[in-house]
Amino acid sequence: MLKMRTKYPEIKSLMKPDPNLIWIIVLMVLTQLVAFYLVKDLDWKWVLFWAYAFGSCINHSMTLAIHEVSHNSAFGNNRALWNRWFGIFANLPIGVPYSVSFKRYHMDHHRYLGGDGIDVDIPTDFEGWFFCTTFRKFVWVILQPLFYAFRPLFINPKPISYLEVINTVIQITFDIIVYYVFGIRSLVYMLAASLLGLGLHPISGHFIAEHYMFLKGHETYSYYGPLNLLTFNVGYHNEHHDFPNVPGKNLPLVRKIAAEYYDSLPHYTSWVKVLYDFVMDDTVSPYSRMKRHQKGQAALETAMLRSPSYGVCT
Repeated sequence: MLKMRTKYPEIKSLMKPDPNLIWIIVLMVLTQLVAFYLVKDLDWKWVLFWAYAFGSCINHSMTLAIHEVSHNSAFGNNRALWNRWFGIFANLPIGVPYSVSFKRYHMDHHRYLGGDGIDVDIPTDFEGWFFCTTFRKFVWVILQPLFYAFRPLFINPKPISYLEVINTVIQITFDIIVYYVFGIRSLVYMLAASLLGLGLHPISGHFIAEHYMFLKGHETYSYYGPLNLLTFNVGYHNEHHDFPNVPGKNLPLVRKIAAEYYDSLPHYTSWVKVLYDFVMDDTVSPYSRMKRHQKGQAALETAMLRSPSYGVCT
C-alpha cells in the first residue's frame, strides 16, 4: 500500500532475507528423518497416530516454510535460484513434489488475487456447487490437499518447467530411498503426515481464514493466535498481502508500526473455530470467495471486481 509505505518508510527496512529460516528448515528436515527411523518398526496404528499427532504439524509447517522460500525470504531476491533449490530440499519430507509448482502459482495469487481462471486458490464451480451442506463441507475440508493439488490442472494449467521436472525426480528418488532404508511404514508415515496435516487439522484453518468471506466486504483476514509460532506467521495475512517481500518473522512488526491500519480490521484468534464455523454455517461454502473476471485477452493485467457469490444448496 503506497500510502502506508509513504507514512511508514521504516517498513522498507523489514524487507530483507531471514537467515534463521535456513536453519529452521534444515532442523525440520532432520527432525523428520529421525521420525522416519523411530516409526519404522511400530504397529500401523501407532504409525498413523504419530503421523497425525506429530508429523502432520511438521509437514504442514514445512509447506509454509516453502511459502516463505517462494518469496525468496531465505537467500533474498538477488539469489532467486538458490531459493528454488532450497525449496526443493525443504520439499523432501512432504513426500510429494510441490515446491517449484507452488512458487509459480502463488505469484499469480498475489498479482491477481481472486482472478477468475488465474488464481488457483479459488475453488472450482463444482466445489462450490457440490460441497454446500454441512456433511459435504466437512468432507471438503478433509480432502483439501487433493483439491489444492489437482485444481491447477483444471483452472490454470501451465507448461511443465525444467525445475518442476527436477523437483519431481529428486522427490521420487528421496521417497524410494526412504522406502529402502527405513521401510514401508516410514514412507506411509511421511505421506500420511502430509495428507492429514493439510486436511482436517487445526493448522489447516488458515486455508479458509485467509480469504473466505465470513463478513461481506472483507476479502482478506489475519489471524493473531499461538499457531503463528508453527506457521512462520502466515496468520498475519493482511500484512503479508500488503508487503509480500517482508518475511514472516517481521510481519508482527508491520502490524505494530502501522497499527492504525490493521487493528480495526476483522481478524481471527482461533483457526479451529474458523473450521467449525465454515462447516456449520449454512451461509458459507467454497463459493464464499471474491472472484474477479479478467477483461479481454489481456489480460492478466486488469481485473474487474465482481460481487461475491454465496453457495446455496438446492
